[in-house]
Amino acid sequence: MNNVWILAQVDSNQTPQPVLSEPMQSEGETTTTTVASDPNSLVQGSKKPVGNPLMQFLPFILIFIVMYFLLFRGPRKKQQQHKQMVQSLAKGDKIQTIGGIIGNIVDIKDNEITLKVDESNNTKIKILRSAIGKNLSKD
Repeated sequence: MNNVWILAQVDSNQTPQPVLSEPMQSEGETTTTTVASDPNSLVQGSKKPVGNPLMQFLPFILIFIVMYFLLFRGPRKKQQQHKQMVQSLAKGDKIQTIGGIIGNIVDIKDNEITLKVDESNNTKIKILRSAIGKNLSKD
């Protein structure tokens, strides 16, 4: 703790002068003056180490991966399962529409399905394939 170092910085519009360093003088000691040839040589330890740029973006990459699985992959997988279920429908299957109507398939055309809703009155309705919610005969 006998030596105190004072560092100074020069304004950018002035020409840099060499940095002088003097230890504080105690009684009975002699004073020495040293001139640094490189102004940055005295402050080498103050530089921050530069990390790997990949490590800086790693949290963003992980967040993107989680968002992909939650927002894109889940609904796409459900959509594929629904499409496969609608394509595998056959006459006689009991289904439930997205509106809650339950009935048996009587006829299947390209994009139109005829359901028999009531056995006693022989009530039939036509719905689109996209309106089918569940196949109750498979579940």
